[in-house]
Amino acid sequence: MYAEIRNPINFKVALYIRLSKEDDNEKESESVTNQRSLLYDYTSKNKLYVVDEYVDDGISGTSFDRPSFNRMIRDIENKRINMVITKDMSRLGRDYIMTGHYMERYFPENNVRYVSLLDGIDTFSDSGANDITPFKAIMNDMYAKDISKKITSVKRAKQEKGLFIGSKAPFGYKTLPNDKNRFMIDEPAAEVVKKMFALAFNGLSCGKIREYLNKNKVVPPSEYANVKCGRKGPYSGTWSSERVSATLKNQVYIGNMVQRRKKKVSYKSKKCTSLPPEEWVIVENTHEPIIDRQVFDTVQMLIAKRTYTRSRTHDYLLKGLIHCKECGYVFNVVCRKLAGGKDVLYFLCQTHQRFPSNSKCSLHYFRVDAIEESVLQCVRAVCEKYLDLSEMRQLGKQYLSERKEPDNKNALAEIENKTTELTKKLDSVYEDKLSGILSPEDFERIYEKIKTEREALCKKLQAMQNKTKTEVNTSAQAKKLAERFLKEIDVNKELMFSLIDRIDVSKDGEIAINWAFASIDDK
Repeated sequence: MYAEIRNPINFKVALYIRLSKEDDNEKESESVTNQRSLLYDYTSKNKLYVVDEYVDDGISGTSFDRPSFNRMIRDIENKRINMVITKDMSRLGRDYIMTGHYMERYFPENNVRYVSLLDGIDTFSDSGANDITPFKAIMNDMYAKDISKKITSVKRAKQEKGLFIGSKAPFGYKTLPNDKNRFMIDEPAAEVVKKMFALAFNGLSCGKIREYLNKNKVVPPSEYANVKCGRKGPYSGTWSSERVSATLKNQVYIGNMVQRRKKKVSYKSKKCTSLPPEEWVIVENTHEPIIDRQVFDTVQMLIAKRTYTRSRTHDYLLKGLIHCKECGYVFNVVCRKLAGGKDVLYFLCQTHQRFPSNSKCSLHYFRVDAIEESVLQCVRAVCEKYLDLSEMRQLGKQYLSERKEPDNKNALAEIENKTTELTKKLDSVYEDKLSGILSPEDFERIYEKIKTEREALCKKLQAMQNKTKTEVNTSAQAKKLAERFLKEIDVNKELMFSLIDRIDVSKDGEIAINWAFASIDDK
């Protein structure tokens, strides 16, 4: 029996209707028409005033980011409605955590009465049906999880048969008019793909191919497919080297169907993670190829060779902090040889180089060591402004004069030397990883071993220091750490990142440091 409303004049009603594709396939009774009829029949019998109806058709209940649901929430906050009615609780949602949040916290806090007809739930009554609401929410959640598994299984089966299950065919192809799971060649786009492979086959890099495509105003895949972007950046509407590389590496152009490159992190989330190539689903010879297999293999070899010879990773103190003030992008770092053969690193803004039509930037670059020295001078000045170094040195002298344990001093020095050596080993292992000498697995194993040994020494050192420093007060210890901070700031990235949020460098070389702490003022 449905809940009876004794004072209908006090309520302004919202009828919420939701239908997902999964529900539609399972039950005909869940249709929008059926829900609407049931809800209006109930409001008519109870003489309730319906302000509006909110319909989310074809949207899963595992997500609460739904257009009509969001509109209903806005109307609740604007006091336009104070009562929500659904056919059953699963229409409100199938995520038991969020469903519980709305039923037991949001609706009561906003003085909104919620009624679920088939479940007999009425938040303004003491009905026993309300007591088992959490269990029903969990069951609805489990149903959504089960449906998600079934759908995933069906999709995986189609992928393994070589059937396309995506929304848009890859650039160069389009789906058959009578079969959306099969490809046919899209001639205009296919000609672009053929040109790209021909250029790559003749030795052009991805960057040079990108320049050729943009110079000749070739429409990129996203615009060709009429894909709407949420936010347009300076590179919108142009080809990028990454897009060129991805196209040249795609096996779809030799007739293979390549799918399942990504997967959702959860059936409740839209976020996806990339899968390694060995987990992709690849079915050969499913459609007509655009590129000859021999040409494709040759291009892969050329790309791999070029990647190998250019895979140097430069490590430097301000990595990730330096941005171009004009365009906002992080500077790239390139290595150039001086006349004497010395390697020198330069910060380089490539926005103008990659996209000359972008008027925000000109092609400008700066020596890494010069920028680092300027930044370090600013950092030291700020630190010295906030720390009394003369007092720190005086405390250090006083502490040394009061030491009466020379043997302990030698032991401390020995442990400190060992700790320093281990730190150097960690740096060396990290450099070996960057240069490709060590595999990620070997790096993790060696790194953890050295790190554990160093932590044990640090603990031992700390215990000995605590034993011999009973005369030194807390303030002195803090200042000693601050002095160490100043000594290490030019080699310790962690300390640098703890002080600085980002650094903007203009095309004229002007440096603006954005500090991580609002209280720091270097003026």
